[in-house]
Amino acid sequence: MQSENPLISDFVKLANAAAGTAAGMAREAREGARERVRGMVGGFDFVSREEFDAVKDMAARAREENERLAERIAALEAKIAAGA
Repeated sequence: MQSENPLISDFVKLANAAAGTAAGMAREAREGARERVRGMVGGFDFVSREEFDAVKDMAARAREENERLAERIAALEAKIAAGA
């Protein structure tokens, strides 16, 4: 049932326009926030999980090698000290 009153018709048009404008503003704000977050995150140097795990494994192997070499040096120094 449609009203013939032009005042009510104008009010309905105004309310529809306001609702559309509010939805558009919300969409713009959401997209703007996404772009700001992308810009902030894009400046960080993130690594993938695979890269992190690979470097972690390399560091563990290097640590183990360092310990083995330290033991060899200690044995050689003991050998030299015993010979002197």
